[in-house]
This record gives sequence, structure tokens and C-alpha cells, in this order.
Amino acid sequence: MEWADFLANEATTHKLSSAQREAFVERLKVENLEKSELNLATKIGISEDAFTKRMNAVYKKFAMSYPELDRIKGRGQLEELRACLTSKYHGGQDAQLTIKEIHHNIPPAVPFEKFVGRETELEELHQQLQTSRQVAIVAVTGMGGVGKTELAIQYAKQHLQNYQGGVCWLSAQGIDIRIQILRFFELKFNTIVPDDRELADRLTYCWQNWQKGEVLLVFDNVTDYKKQVQHNLPPESPRFKALLTTREKFDRTLSQLCLGVLKPLAAMKLLKSLVDRERLKSEPWVARKICRDLGYLPLALELVGRYLDTMPDLSLEKLLKRLEKKRLEHEAIAKANPLMRYEYGVAEAIALSWEQLDEKAQGLGCWLSLYALADIRFSVEWIQDDDEQELWEKAIAKLRKLHLIQWQSKGIYRLHPLIRKFFQMKLDESSNADKLKTIFAALMLEVAKDIPPQLNREDILNFTPFIPHLGEVGTHLSQYLSDEDLVGLFRGLGWFYYGQGLYQQAEPWYKLCKDIAENAFGLEHLYVAASLNNLAELYRYTGRYDEAEPLYQQALELTKRLLGDDHPNVATSLNNLALLYESTGRYSEAEALYQQALELYKRLLGDNHPDVATSLNNLALLYESTGRYNQAEPLYQQALELYKSLLGDNHLLVANSLDNIAGLYKSTERYGEAEPMYQQALELKKRLLGDNHPDVATSLNNLAELYSSTKRYNEAEPLYQQALELKKRFVGDNHPDVAAILNNLAVLYSSTGRYDKAEAMYQQALAICEQTLGIGHPNTIGVRGNYARFLRKPYR
Repeated sequence: MEWADFLANEATTHKLSSAQREAFVERLKVENLEKSELNLATKIGISEDAFTKRMNAVYKKFAMSYPELDRIKGRGQLEELRACLTSKYHGGQDAQLTIKEIHHNIPPAVPFEKFVGRETELEELHQQLQTSRQVAIVAVTGMGGVGKTELAIQYAKQHLQNYQGGVCWLSAQGIDIRIQILRFFELKFNTIVPDDRELADRLTYCWQNWQKGEVLLVFDNVTDYKKQVQHNLPPESPRFKALLTTREKFDRTLSQLCLGVLKPLAAMKLLKSLVDRERLKSEPWVARKICRDLGYLPLALELVGRYLDTMPDLSLEKLLKRLEKKRLEHEAIAKANPLMRYEYGVAEAIALSWEQLDEKAQGLGCWLSLYALADIRFSVEWIQDDDEQELWEKAIAKLRKLHLIQWQSKGIYRLHPLIRKFFQMKLDESSNADKLKTIFAALMLEVAKDIPPQLNREDILNFTPFIPHLGEVGTHLSQYLSDEDLVGLFRGLGWFYYGQGLYQQAEPWYKLCKDIAENAFGLEHLYVAASLNNLAELYRYTGRYDEAEPLYQQALELTKRLLGDDHPNVATSLNNLALLYESTGRYSEAEALYQQALELYKRLLGDNHPDVATSLNNLALLYESTGRYNQAEPLYQQALELYKSLLGDNHLLVANSLDNIAGLYKSTERYGEAEPMYQQALELKKRLLGDNHPDVATSLNNLAELYSSTKRYNEAEPLYQQALELKKRFVGDNHPDVAAILNNLAVLYSSTGRYDKAEAMYQQALAICEQTLGIGHPNTIGVRGNYARFLRKPYR
């Protein structure tokens, strides 16, 4: 037996944890004896202190067998432990049956240090095998290439001492299992089985005369349990254990250990064991993306690692691009490596399961491959014919049984990235690929059409599961939709992200919408005007005013040319441009546009319309910003009454209106009237939008301002902090809204004597305002004035 295998066995005997085992094996390797603990700790990716703690725990456990270890400290412990283990390895301890006397035919294993990420599964497997008093059938199941056979090999080698009766490895895909058992018995136990009996009787003879001690029978790569396993098990006896590896999923009557892919860190560790570490360190994000794109599948990772090792000048980024282009057909993963025991490439491994599917199940796999790599909602309840529905249910069951789809919860499934690519390849080879893709794109488009421009919490919950799949259509299946449909798809995706304050995710869809509209319909089209307006709105909300203004102006001019001056869309464009002017402190220009928009809305839509209410509200906001409170208040009240009568009490526009009126009351020091309205607005926004939304941050800031104005600083501060965190999350650190909250916090800190904090906040707020709004903007002037007054305080 090799020294490394001996160490692994000793680790099991002394019940070392997986972390202790790793440190112990690394420390006791012959080539590492002169290396420092820091060097070894770095090698396995932990700190020196952590490595030392692990080894101290190892010495304590081995001290039960070698008491002299307790009397030695420091480097002497290592030398003493190695001396004891070396003596045992060479036969110095003969009180128990030595490893060399345990008969087995276990296939060669990969080096222990390259077997990563399966420590928990090894322990669980041993626990399951040892707890059964009957023949324990433990199935290690999972998709092809996940490492079922290697796990069984590592388990058998590391726990060899537990099976004094031997470990008999049986290939379910080889010659008759019974013949394999007979050959093992005769060869290992040097006993001839009488050949004048039937085969079944000869097998019984083997079981009756098997060497004493617990026995492990490993049935590798089982495809037919009844034929390959059930009829070849020994009579019921607690000493015989059976371990199966199979792609299939059995029912709950058999104890099973389902083996998944590796965790991300373990996947990187496997890659590091095959590829030069410095090479991976030079392109760390690419290495992580390769692991992710390969779905953390051990087979794929090992194939890619070995391929990279033979191509020392190939950059990881270039390989990644080739893998993305050629998918499973790239030679890095297409063919088995001759140095590996596994005889298949990734596609070949998946094909073994694919070939077991009937036509219905194969068709379902191809359909599911059209979805993005995310949770897939798939139900057969819409099928009216009960027989047809049952056929689809069986197809799902077959895919699940072979681990080709992953069941997440009722009606929710996922595909592994490489299985998805395999299914896509099979779909592209079929004659009806274009038909299926057209149907799928059309179904997703119908979902996109239902996304409203303003989302509430229920909308977000309902549409979120579909968004990755809409994005998949927009990115990879756009050729199966008309240009007009693409505009609708991109607009819906933009609205979904914009409505939650996820502006970075919304922007690319809005840009695509604009580009498609311009290229498909020319520059003189209403789709172009609408897309210009949407993009301008996003820029305004994110403080990119210089980019927003020309888009607003183009949208207004285009709308007028196409629809004439008297149209509600023109009023909307006037209103939007006015909002921008107000945001940049150009109040006189904004007021003129607001009044034009209000007049148009009333003339075209009548006095009782939500757009009229919005126009009244915006004009009132401007009056408040310029100190004309008496003119603002009646407009606010009209807007609120209109919203409630037209939209009901539970609407986001009602919440915004309540916020605005409360702001006016605060500005006029009517604090008692302002507070309940602020609280109503905050509660309503949370109910409609959830706790994490930029509009909720605005309400938190408003209520905090009220508390600060009434010297309730302990109530104000946590609200400011929540608002600041939320705003930064959605609009980034450099935004006027962030500056406003920083300014408010500075005022609070100054009022409570925390002058260092106040000064830092003022400086940050002023820097943001000057950068985003300019030195002459009213908000910048206001922050600068607050900071100047703060600096003049004599007691500061």
C-alpha cells in the first residue's frame, strides 16, 4: 500500500474531521517534511494559525494510540508521530489485521489531494452504510460526470480497515456479475468453488465461505437494479454491505446518497490541482467564470484542467471564448483524456442518459433548453386530454430519474448548464427547431406585453420568474420575433427593472428598444419617440441630466411632428422636460412647460383624469420649491382627491401625493398634520413596493427630516441611515438624492454635537452636488450655505 493511502486510512481510523484529515495528510507527506507550516497552509488555502490548530487537534486524537505525544511539544510532536506511523506502516504493530491482508480489487484512485469537495459526502456515505443492520443498499446517484465512481473508490480505499472481509468491486456493465464474484472469491481467498453445481448454488457457496469480517460489495454503473443487483446479493446478513453507483434515481425504499456538482470553492480547488496556480491567479475572474459555465461538474473541470495543462501559452480568456462558441463540441471537453479513468467526454457522458429517453422525453428536454439558466415554471395541467397529460408527466419523471432535470419545488425545474447545451445541440439537429423557437419566443412575448409601466409588489412577484427567460429570448432568439414585437419585449424588460429602481439593468434594454425602433421604423416614428422618452427618464432619475435633456427635446419635437401640437402625448413630453428643468433648477422654464401640459391635458382629457392629477401635482411641487406655498397647497389637494377617486386609496400615486402634501406641511411648520401623512405614505409604499425600493428610501428620508425638525434625533437617525443605504444601492454613491440625505445627516450630527461626522457628511454632499448638478444649482447652493454656517459656529 502507498504511504498516501496508509495516511488516509489512519485518518479514518482516528476519526479525523475532513479539515483535520487535509492538514494531517499534507503535513505527513514525505516531500513536505522540511516545509514550514506557513508554506503548507498557503498550499491548502488557509491561514497558518488555522493549520496549527488543525494539527494540534490531530496530535490529541493520535495521543490516544501513542501516549508519548502528550509529553512532547512543538516540532517534536511531528517527528514522534511520523516515527510511530512509519513503524506501523512497515509492520511494527501486528496486534490487528494489517491492511495488506484485507482483500480487495478496488480500481486505482486519484491522489487524495486532487479529490476535493466531497468530504461531507464521504462521511454521510459511511454513516448510511454502517447504520443498517440488513444489507445496506446505498445508491450514489447523479448525472454523468459528477464523480459517482470516484467517490465510491475513495470511500472504499479510505475505509478499507472497516471491511476486514474484503471489498469486492463489480462492474455492472461488464461480464455476468455472478462470474465476477466467483473470480474474486477464488483468486483472493485461494479457494476453488466446486464446478459441479449450478451457478446460483456456486454463488451461495461463496457467501457461506466468505472470509470473516464486514464485506463491502460495490456495484458500479448500475442501469438495471433487478437484473444486475437484486438477484446477486448475499443472504440477509448484517456483515454484507452493498454500495451502488448509478445515474438513475430509485424510489424511497432504497437508501440513497444523491451526488450533486461541486461547490464553487471546491471547483476552483480542483482546477488548481491541475493547472499552474500562477496561471489561474493572473486571470482569476475568468477561472471562476469557466467553473461557473461548466456548472461545477467534476468531469468537465478535470478535462478542461488537463487540456490547459497541455497548452501552457493558451490564455484562460481565449479558451472561455472558444468554449462559449463551440459549446460541447470543443476538444477541451468533447473527448476523454487518455490519462483519466473515465472513458467519456462530457457530451458522450450525457448521451448515455439521452439514449435511454423516449421521443417525448427527448422533445421535452429540447423544449426546456430554450429557457434561461434559471428556475423554469413548467406544468402540464393546461393539457385537457388526460392521456396526453399522463404522457408528459412520464416524460418529466424520466428526465428526473436520469438526473437530466433538477426538481426545485412543485412545478419548478432547472437544467444543469452542460445538459442545457447538450439539449440545445440536439434541438438544433432536429427538423422542427425553428418551429419550437418561434413558439417559445411568442409565448415569452405575451408575458412581456403584460408588464405595466408602473409596478406594484404583486406585479414584481408575478413577473420575476419569467424575466430571465424573456432576457434569453431578447438576447439569443430575437430573430424569431418581428421588429415590432422586439420593441414590445425590450420595453417590457426595461419597465420591469426601471419600476424597481434597478436602473443599471433597465438601461441596456431601453437602449436596445431605441436602436431597434430607429433601425426598423426610421427616425420618424412614435416607437422612436417613446423609446427616447423612456431612456431620458432613466437618465433623469440617475442624475445624468446632460444626457437626458437632448433625448427629452428630441422626443417632444418628434411627437409634435407626428401627432400635432394638440395631443396627450405632447402634454406628457412637455411635462417630462419640465421635470428635468426643475431638477436642474431652471424653475421659470419648467413652470411654463408645466402650465402648457396642464392646459393640454384638461382640454383633451377633461378635468377628471389621472394625467391631469399628475400635472397638478408637478406644478404644485415647483411652487413649493420656489416658496409659493399658498399656490401649491390647493393644487396638491386637488391632485390627491383626483387620484383617490380615479385610482382608489391603495395606489402608488396616492402615496406620492401624501408625501408631497406632508412635505408642504413640514415646510410651513405644520408638523402635527405632516407626520401622519408621511407615515401613511411610507406604509403604503412598503405595502405596494416592498421594503427595498428607492421610493421607500424617499419616504424614509422625508419622515426623518420631520423628526429632525422637531428635535427627535434618535428617531430620525436610523431612518436617515436606512434611506442612505437604500439610495446608494439603487442609484450609486454619486447622485443628488444621496447628497440630499448626506446633507440632512450632517445637519443632525451638527445639532447633536458630533461635529467631525457632520463635517465629513457636508464635504461629501457638497462634492456630489458640484459634480452632478454644477456649482450654480439651488441644491448645491443650499448645501454650500449649510456647510458655511456650520463652519462659522464658534463652539464647533
